[in-house]
Amino acid sequence: MSNSVHGHDVMALMVAQGGAIIKPELISLMGQKFGLSARYYTCSAVDLSAEALLQLLMHKGKLLDTPQGIELAAGKRCEH
Repeated sequence: MSNSVHGHDVMALMVAQGGAIIKPELISLMGQKFGLSARYYTCSAVDLSAEALLQLLMHKGKLLDTPQGIELAAGKRCEH
């Protein structure tokens, strides 16, 4: 059975990483941390791939795709 990981855990991983990270590196890091078969969920979506989770978080404005890579948007992390 695959691991089910909340988007908050991915955002916490990015905070621990300490800065912008390019998408392939972030997806690789997610695989190392949570397992290659992990599925992701958020408050509004379930059963997402790593790629789909990142797309959703970018669409919601929680992640920014910058020239340096993907980074957390300041103040956009939900607090629950």
